[in-house]
Amino acid sequence: MHESTRPELLGDFGMVASTHWLASQTGMSILERGGNAADAAAASGFALQVLEPHLNGPGGEVPILVWSETDQKVEVINGQGTAPQAATVKRLKEMGLDIMPGTGLLSAVVPGAFGAWLTLLERHGSMSLREILSPAIRFAEKGHPVLGRVSRTIETVQELFAQEWPTSAATWLPGGEVPAPNTRFRNTVLARTYTRLVEEAEAAGSRREAQLDAAQRAWYSGFVAEAIESFCRDNHVKDTSGRRNPGLLTGQDLAGWQAQVEEPATLDYQNYTVCKTGPWGQGPVMLQQLAMLESYGLDSAPAGSADWVHGIVETGKLAFADREAWYGDPRFTDVPLQDLLSPEYARQRRTLIDDATASRELRPGAPGGRQPQLPQYPAASAGGETAGVGEPTVAHNGDTRGDTCHVDVVDSGGMMVAATPSGGWLQASPTIPELGFCLSSRAQMFWLQEGLPNSLRPGARPRTTLSPSFALRDGKPWMAFGTPGGDSQDQWNLQLFLNVVHGGMNLQEAIDAPALHSTHIPSSFYPRESFPAQVMIEDRFPTAVLDELARRGHDLKIGGPWTEGRLSAVSKEGEWLRAGANPRGAQGYAVGR
Repeated sequence: MHESTRPELLGDFGMVASTHWLASQTGMSILERGGNAADAAAASGFALQVLEPHLNGPGGEVPILVWSETDQKVEVINGQGTAPQAATVKRLKEMGLDIMPGTGLLSAVVPGAFGAWLTLLERHGSMSLREILSPAIRFAEKGHPVLGRVSRTIETVQELFAQEWPTSAATWLPGGEVPAPNTRFRNTVLARTYTRLVEEAEAAGSRREAQLDAAQRAWYSGFVAEAIESFCRDNHVKDTSGRRNPGLLTGQDLAGWQAQVEEPATLDYQNYTVCKTGPWGQGPVMLQQLAMLESYGLDSAPAGSADWVHGIVETGKLAFADREAWYGDPRFTDVPLQDLLSPEYARQRRTLIDDATASRELRPGAPGGRQPQLPQYPAASAGGETAGVGEPTVAHNGDTRGDTCHVDVVDSGGMMVAATPSGGWLQASPTIPELGFCLSSRAQMFWLQEGLPNSLRPGARPRTTLSPSFALRDGKPWMAFGTPGGDSQDQWNLQLFLNVVHGGMNLQEAIDAPALHSTHIPSSFYPRESFPAQVMIEDRFPTAVLDELARRGHDLKIGGPWTEGRLSAVSKEGEWLRAGANPRGAQGYAVGR
């Protein structure tokens, strides 16, 4: 029997699991009122923008995986915004930059979350925009309890806001003070923005589809786009370069964008089929690891043993090295995904792993005989003085300076959704005063080097880390899951999946099990640091396991007992729906009946 902090939820009506208890309950309230999983996920997603503003916002992005019982397949809704048409390597170089800033306006991309959530509603939802947005509007207008992490995040950028980003100070420092944990916080400007979107939607008539279309137009070519363009054009703001730079995003960039509906990248693993985003995200990394682990013999290695951890970490190093060399927006670069996921390539990569020794090199492969090309990584100390960079890995005390959210939903009809909202962090970009939110600085993930899969290109999507997961078992929809965590997302997603499949754990046990992540691969985020062979690992692993991993050459950084991951999951097994959420951080909850 495996230990868990909470029961795995079991029922047959519906389940919602997310990174904030109020967002989970918001989604459940939608199900209780007759909405489906798409409605619930969207309502939860909009609520998370208000409740976890240090982790995502209206100006951010979201990839969504949806299982449709009607269509009997998984689809990806790609809510990743693109680089401005004016954003070129040449232009940024002329500005004296060698690396994209981690904050400010220069790294802004088209805000894709709104379009993605509305695309989900158009294709799969049943409720009106007013019904979906009402909970978020209420949280923004009437107020909600400030999370301790939100308070600490604002405190870290208080001086920056007061001296450099006055519009952010006006929003996030009411009365000039950092809002204390558990006090009531209101964002009435954001409430007005979403209320106006609902009003413009309803002015288009009574048809739900017409209302959703009108809201999309108001955002991408109406008053929202106009406010974004003028703010980027008229403001030079300090960023991590130490300089004051304008934004390059225009109304034309927004008007030319829409969320894309795509086929998932998939891999068959035993009797499971795992579905991820395409290589514009890091999702296929998890598939590559599973392909290598197929021959690793995990059934004979107890979950959490030294062999288990070593196999996960070492396959991860190889898969993430391929991410660095090959992944990017497939519309702009040839990503050899079929070769990367082939059994032959997995066997070839597997031979590079020494089962007794941790590797220290960055070793991308040559899929199909193509030769890899890695970026020229900056020195680890590169960077300026501005606080509030985006989505680093999680510190051992559980703190983050910017991260991500996640929500999973399954309804009684069998629809399942996994979504990972992120970007538009309050601490990463100045607040647009007419709108009450800031833009995503996701363009920091591009390289200012020509000829790479993830080079900055006008209209390209940055290769993101956002990575919701879905799995079928015996060809039937089974589990939707995911986590915040930047480069760690697919490391924690993989551990959850393996804990259930090989470890015999239920969802809650798998989430609660001791966890880890490797920092071997260069970070996707400014300033791109890497720590070869380093593993951040919870101290709940047995001492004998920690000693053996150290003997094999892993550079262990042993953290507290509950510091790794913020996973949540829902599943459908036979007649029952199930759910679990992460106790770490005392914030994520699953609800259901």
